[in-house]
Amino acid sequence: MKDQLLELEKRALEELEKVSDATGLENFRVLYIGKKGRITSLMKRLGEFPQDERPEVGKLANTIKINLTRRFDEVRERLTSIGADRDSFLDVTLPGREPLRGYLHPITLIIREVCQIFSKMGFSVVEGPNVELDYYNFEALNIPKDHPARDMQDTFYVSENVVLRTHTSPIQVRIMEAQRPPISIIAPGKVYRRDSDVSHTPMFHQVEGLLVDRDVSFGDLKGTLTGFVRQMFGPDSRLRFRPSFFPFTEPSAEVDIQCVICRGKGCRTCSQTGWLEILGSGMVDPAVYKFVDYDAELYSGFAFGVGIERIAMLKYGIDDIQLFFRNDMRFLEQF
Repeated sequence: MKDQLLELEKRALEELEKVSDATGLENFRVLYIGKKGRITSLMKRLGEFPQDERPEVGKLANTIKINLTRRFDEVRERLTSIGADRDSFLDVTLPGREPLRGYLHPITLIIREVCQIFSKMGFSVVEGPNVELDYYNFEALNIPKDHPARDMQDTFYVSENVVLRTHTSPIQVRIMEAQRPPISIIAPGKVYRRDSDVSHTPMFHQVEGLLVDRDVSFGDLKGTLTGFVRQMFGPDSRLRFRPSFFPFTEPSAEVDIQCVICRGKGCRTCSQTGWLEILGSGMVDPAVYKFVDYDAELYSGFAFGVGIERIAMLKYGIDDIQLFFRNDMRFLEQF
């Protein structure tokens, strides 16, 4: 019996040294020193011993139980102290920390603002495919295979007749094929060209606009785009329409706004001209109507394309277009 008690004490102390949490400590108490623990069970067997041996065995059992109980209390105090030290780092009176939040990308912000402005003018928002047939990207826009205008757009070809669209203008033909006038739509989306430097990227964003109806004039185009520019850049914004060329519009014009950096005085951003180009536009060329079976004598319309990166750079004072695509949180958190 003495040997059993001493072996039990040794095993109990070894297990107690391995206890590292409150759950393990409670399991130890129940197993060894609780009312139904192993020490108590052995003490209940004292009646099996001769009367002259009982006092010595009982004294040893009590001593072992006292030692285990004392060591149990020491371990419990140590674990409690560790928990208190850990909790001391927590000050429940401090205000909560604001969790990290995502931010809308500046390109997304500008696209939403552009769509909102034109939606208030009555334009509907539509979308078109990024991978486009050569027919819609070029031919139906009055750009046949031998047309020199194809050299203006360095194209990514998927196959001989399939391309990554070089502009959002193919949506013009798709919409006119699908419905009859009146039409007033804008189409935001990605476009792709083989070009990359501080002011160009292989993938960028445009918003295409198209309005076709009876008796649409160049004055309607000017009024629409003037309203857009002044809502985007402020009511005092100055703009000018400069003659240009696009195969699918005639006449064509590029729209410049007064430089937002120098206010027209001339600076490096505007190449000392005082003006910055922001979009291309024009009256839909009657040649395009032939591809969609519209009567050019009955209908007229205008189209325009807004470069979203260009608008964002001017509105937010960004001087490197590649910042939009580097996923730098320091840049994105500003918006």
